[in-house]
Amino acid sequence: MSEEAEKIKKFVAFKKKLEKKVEGLESELNEQRLMLETVNSILLEKGFKRAEITKASEMLEVSPVKEAPVQLPPQPSAKDEKVILLKTVTGESLATLYIDQDSLRIVLSEDKNFNINTPPFAQFLVERVLAKMQEKDSELARAGQLTTDKIFSYNIVQEGDIIHEMVIKNFDANRLRELKSSIRWTLEKMYEKTKD
Repeated sequence: MSEEAEKIKKFVAFKKKLEKKVEGLESELNEQRLMLETVNSILLEKGFKRAEITKASEMLEVSPVKEAPVQLPPQPSAKDEKVILLKTVTGESLATLYIDQDSLRIVLSEDKNFNINTPPFAQFLVERVLAKMQEKDSELARAGQLTTDKIFSYNIVQEGDIIHEMVIKNFDANRLRELKSSIRWTLEKMYEKTKD
């Protein structure tokens, strides 16, 4: 076997090891999210208010959200990119969606200052929509029905507690419809809470 072939063989083995490690970490993260959801449900049953639960989970530093550096939204350039404006029923701008064949970027309106701690962002959009889609794909990948590079993924770009944008990858037409609807509803509810 040539030296080059030997190197490739080692890289393939290393890649498989990395994929297995990532799969294990994703599985562990999903289990932690489920446990947090269970604890939240128990606390709600015992009479704690949702705001108190959110503060308690912050103290434990348990968050399904990834923090990334703030990026300015690029101007749509690709021919196949579709731009959709999300607005409230009264016409207030909530966000701009940039959709192309393999990604969805949701750039939130800068004048709204959407806070990550404002319900129903974490409890509904992250835990019940985004994390569930990712969990379902992870299970399909474990069963060999989906490759790991096709697993639904999301990233929330924030500065402090202020959300600037979300980037979502690996979705189909059905999920896109659900995502648009869920995101619009969530942002509208968050906006209503900040107005009061």
